[in-house]
Amino acid sequence: MAPDGQASLAPNVYDADPIPDAARDEIDRLLSTGDLFRYTAASGSPVALLEAEFADLLGSRYALAVSSCSAALFLSLKALDLPRGARVLIPAFTFAAVPSAVVHADCTPVLVEVGSNYRVDLADFEAKLDGAHAVLISHMRGHTSDMDAIMALCDARGLPVVEDAAHSLGTVWGGRKIGTIGKVGCFSFQSYKLVNAGEGGIMVTDDPEIAARAIIMSGAYEQNWKKHPGLQNSFGHWQNRLPLYNLRMQNLSAAVIRPQLPEIAGRVAQGRANHDWVADRLNASPWLSVPPALPPEERAPDSIQFNLQGDWTDAQALAFQAAAKARGVTVQVFGLSEGNARAYWNWQFLPDLPDLPQTRAMLMRACDVRLPARLTETELAYIADAILTAVRDVMG
Repeated sequence: MAPDGQASLAPNVYDADPIPDAARDEIDRLLSTGDLFRYTAASGSPVALLEAEFADLLGSRYALAVSSCSAALFLSLKALDLPRGARVLIPAFTFAAVPSAVVHADCTPVLVEVGSNYRVDLADFEAKLDGAHAVLISHMRGHTSDMDAIMALCDARGLPVVEDAAHSLGTVWGGRKIGTIGKVGCFSFQSYKLVNAGEGGIMVTDDPEIAARAIIMSGAYEQNWKKHPGLQNSFGHWQNRLPLYNLRMQNLSAAVIRPQLPEIAGRVAQGRANHDWVADRLNASPWLSVPPALPPEERAPDSIQFNLQGDWTDAQALAFQAAAKARGVTVQVFGLSEGNARAYWNWQFLPDLPDLPQTRAMLMRACDVRLPARLTETELAYIADAILTAVRDVMG
């Protein structure tokens, strides 16, 4: 057990960065007018301004702000106009919302093995491409799979790729921003992401037909699509021909998000420095291993993942988790946390769950710890020391 009071010294890793004052001012203005619906104004609503600013930030032609990243993934698949029951490849290491979005879009998730470095196993990926209609790549916890290889395989077959970049805002792959490599990129503004609005999501694309279809289906009813610039011909074709799912973002969320966009670069740089500092400490232990970035990858982490290396039993892994918790540091072993939404065997809404031994083995020893960009070196040292001491407690 930790000494009395030691756990109380642990840093709080769950609070996000404070919301900038500019957001407070805009929220007060919106509340005073009651103008919360994105389509009330003829132009220049906070949501419309966010879309323009985010598209510019990513270098994309179009952006659509919606209620969540899950909504963005769902709309992306619907906008691809896939046939009912279409087979969509997804990594087996992702959050339950991803296969849920596939199911919600009337498609069939096909789970692909993930290796001990948390990235798609390319041999299994290629083996399952025959008969697929689309690919949805989750850059889970900000770990980028080999996008060069994935895009080459998919382009050769004419398969569209959707990027789930919920954890990857600010990540760069070979000079290209994650979320702009596939046909569509989807991002999250949920509280535990780089930009915090409590909830919210956004999708980007360069394809005008995908953008138009997604905008209409998001809930741009009647003539509201005219408030989205640059797509009038496509909108005119699709109006009244698509269902409305009403997944719009509202102005208060956009008011919270917009002042945080200029903070992204700083948060990315600090988050990467924090991650690498702790990774160096953990990699010094023979019992722990933090997988390195792939050569083309510039990560934007707000958490750290590491593997329990060597001959660990389940009981020892749970004892390590408990020993860290006693010191005030929450370590989640993905596969040993009851009901964990990132363990694919808990997605029992999927029929005929496959046996994925490589992914299962990884999840049973893969650990997750939050590392917000705002943490100081003293706080990082506390977290690293608590983890290393918990390992020594259990493994000697």
